[in-house]
Amino acid sequence: MEVSPRFWDKIAVRYSRRPIADEASYQKKLEKSQTYFRPGTEVLEFGCGTGGTAIIHAPHVKHIRAIDISPRMIEIARGKAEAANIENVDFEVQTIEDLDAPDAFFDAVLGLSILHLVKDKEAVLQKVFRLLKPGGVFISSTVCMLDLASLIRYVVPIMQLFGQAPFVAYFTREELLESIRAAGFEIDYDWRPGRKKAVFIVAKKPR
Repeated sequence: MEVSPRFWDKIAVRYSRRPIADEASYQKKLEKSQTYFRPGTEVLEFGCGTGGTAIIHAPHVKHIRAIDISPRMIEIARGKAEAANIENVDFEVQTIEDLDAPDAFFDAVLGLSILHLVKDKEAVLQKVFRLLKPGGVFISSTVCMLDLASLIRYVVPIMQLFGQAPFVAYFTREELLESIRAAGFEIDYDWRPGRKKAVFIVAKKPR
């Protein structure tokens, strides 16, 4: 990712305490994701933040490898998992770009609120495709900045100049779907709870 971990370290505590902006949509995304899980499911989550989603999904799968660029985020996530007695999630400081994992190993890969924060989403999507088993799923929730009000597109670069915002990629929902298909995936589920909301997509690697 084209941003120092220091940005995310700085906001980690505040981020961990921030309430879910749209709880109803979040719960629907959790429930939909879990329809793809089985007791033997091996999961990778990249950009896991402070681990809230991984901890919720943990009882429904065999194991989750959860990675994030921020050491402070991972430290908080490990504390949450310990407090919740979750033992089948391994949190580690790592990027998806540099992740060392066998091809066709994971049954599911989660990339939630992260694709718009990576410098080269096409390369990331291609790697996710390689990491998934045939029939595996990539579950993502992504802010498509070009579908939002134009004011945001002007504000973010100014914030970046002062270190108040990370790298952000700009694309539309249709461009995101095109990128996912170009990586080899088939779209299994596509839902946006509102015009200015993140796009939730489940993409499947063909068998």
